[in-house]
Amino acid sequence: MRERQTDRRARRAREFQAFVGGAGGRLLHAATLLTGDGAAARRLLTGDGAAARRLLARALADTYADWDRLRGEDPYDHTRRQLAIRFAHTAWRYRRGGDGVLGRLTPQQRLILVLRLYEGVAEEQTAALLGLPAERVRVICARAVGTLRAGPPQARRRPRVAEAVR
Repeated sequence: MRERQTDRRARRAREFQAFVGGAGGRLLHAATLLTGDGAAARRLLTGDGAAARRLLARALADTYADWDRLRGEDPYDHTRRQLAIRFAHTAWRYRRGGDGVLGRLTPQQRLILVLRLYEGVAEEQTAALLGLPAERVRVICARAVGTLRAGPPQARRRPRVAEAVR
């Protein structure tokens, strides 16, 4: 009996480790986009981006706790859902003003944009996950894309030194 439990735990740990090895990079990138860590690549390479790593670690802990109950459910979808839920509950920490491209977006816009465009989650699924109507998700996503396409606000743009001297 005890050997069975040990074998089951070892198998569970191996399966989870294989899942994290395969999906961890993409999930970390999604977490980095959500938290608004600007220089994402540099921070990931140097070990910075602690907010993204904390967010992902908590989502992965939830997935590991539910691992035996997943039974046919995609663990990536489960972890992504946990990542989105945890981000939504702590979104006040990630207000506008990050140094990245997505820093001009509100946390809600960032979450919807990452789920819809980076992760490819359907509009209806995103709406159900966030408890919003699908039309609202469509509007928020369109505004976020519009904000990104518009570029930085004119007030933030500084003239070049050579232009200011003329």
